[in-house]
Amino acid sequence: MPEVELTATPTEADLAAIGAGLSAFNAADAGPSGRLALAVVLRGDAGAVVGGLSGYTAWGWLYVQWLWLAEPLRGQGWAGRMLALAEAEAQARGCHGAWIDTFNPVALAAYQRAGYRVFGTLPEFPPGRSRVFLQKPL
Repeated sequence: MPEVELTATPTEADLAAIGAGLSAFNAADAGPSGRLALAVVLRGDAGAVVGGLSGYTAWGWLYVQWLWLAEPLRGQGWAGRMLALAEAEAQARGCHGAWIDTFNPVALAAYQRAGYRVFGTLPEFPPGRSRVFLQKPL
């Protein structure tokens, strides 16, 4: 019989085993994902990272996991430019859609300006806000 362990500090090996097991199950169930990392890095003086986008493509979708800009660069259209670069690469990889989520109202407006549309919300995540899920056909 399996032994259950609850931990706030899983090992890298534990997480790798869980990820590998789920990936194998999903590949058998839904077909290979073709998951491939995707990043757009914005560099400032001396090559320092001042913004960027990180995510991946899988099963014909781009998922933007992180999008960040240093404070002085916000409100200048950089988020839209990074999204456009990531979307173009996703299309080159054969993707038909993109999705992203946020609980920041300013980011939400930026994503909507870039053509993303809300398809779901999770209220009170974090307290006082809603996590909003958006998608865009490519």
